[in-house]
Amino acid sequence: MMSQDGIGVLLRTTRETAGRTREEQAQLVEAAQGGRYFDPENLKRWETEKRLPIPDWHETLANAYELPVEEVRRAVAASRQYRRQQGKETDVNRRRFINTAAAAAGIVTLPGIAQAREGIDGALSGSDAGDLAYLENAFERHRGGYHGRSPDAVLGEMREDLDLLKDVLNRPHPAGTRAELARTTAGITGLVAIVQHDRGDQRDAYRWFSTAEKAARESGDRRMTAWVLARHAMVPLNYGAPAAAAKLAQRARVEAGNSPTAAAALAAAVAARALAASGDHEGANQAVRDARHLAERLDGPESADTWFGYPLQKHHVHLSQAYTLLGDTDAAYSAQEDALDLTDSPSVMVRALLAMDTAACLRVDGDPTAAADMAAGVFERLPTSYREGLIRSRAEVLRRMLTGRPYDRLGEVLA
Repeated sequence: MMSQDGIGVLLRTTRETAGRTREEQAQLVEAAQGGRYFDPENLKRWETEKRLPIPDWHETLANAYELPVEEVRRAVAASRQYRRQQGKETDVNRRRFINTAAAAAGIVTLPGIAQAREGIDGALSGSDAGDLAYLENAFERHRGGYHGRSPDAVLGEMREDLDLLKDVLNRPHPAGTRAELARTTAGITGLVAIVQHDRGDQRDAYRWFSTAEKAARESGDRRMTAWVLARHAMVPLNYGAPAAAAKLAQRARVEAGNSPTAAAALAAAVAARALAASGDHEGANQAVRDARHLAERLDGPESADTWFGYPLQKHHVHLSQAYTLLGDTDAAYSAQEDALDLTDSPSVMVRALLAMDTAACLRVDGDPTAAADMAAGVFERLPTSYREGLIRSRAEVLRRMLTGRPYDRLGEVLA
């Protein structure tokens, strides 16, 4: 079903009025984007509204179809609104329940995210599926990290791709392609889980990581499974359950094996933090040594600065937290300096977390007033969209270790 004033009707009518086939129109799209290959099947999906063109395509389509770009945007908006209206009746009760539960927990939900996860999760046990071309590109695009954007903004940008992923998972395709699709699914749903973790929506992060692990195991890719488990371990680690985090990290290390991969290094680093937080300093120090040894051997994509790589900057961020939890402030300060030297992007969250580690080290070194002042100053300067979730959790852990005026000072900005 399509909206009569939506993008499907606009593109098809304009093309047919000009007397062009889809293949001929695809050549014009290629020309409009500088000669790069364009798959005519994308036009079919847009004309039938199986998929809607994302904003990156709006200007290209306007040029290729000789339309005002605003007309393309209006038509896409009309199609999107029509889709929402069609699904509203069946979705409204579930959405009301989810929003009510989330509001009780103090969490702001984003429309459609929970429903998308349920559809993806259910489709993983379904029939073979998988046209991966676009989704693999989307996976590569999203895994680059925040780059100064807020978690809410990143999650909003992923919304249409999650709808497409749900649709592709439910189409029949050869079994060999199914494994590739499952791996891509594990990656994309794992990214959603990371963002939900950073937003402070622990319950939904657990759900998305569970879906990601299911997809990774279906793909048969142990490295992907190890990455999902290591990332999953950071949820209980950062929200007060280090023993559970240590168990997940150990499972990740078993899946990763001894090869020098980003997943193996991440699993060792998360294990070090979890063991340190649990009081197992000997185990934590051994895990730090393992993480260092693995990190030194990484290169190429394994050391790339993405959510799937383990670059030196990320390594030092993990070491900062591990050494802070171990009470080794000299090593922690050194790791913080190394991490900041390697941080050349806006990285609002990374810089804030490193500053929180520095504040925690100041407390260990006997200056609780400076610790509270630094943590409070960091929190006060944060954009509103960053004041819930991971950074708040780190600040609240520090506050519980303070007393008197420093305790009150940090409490004032967290209230």
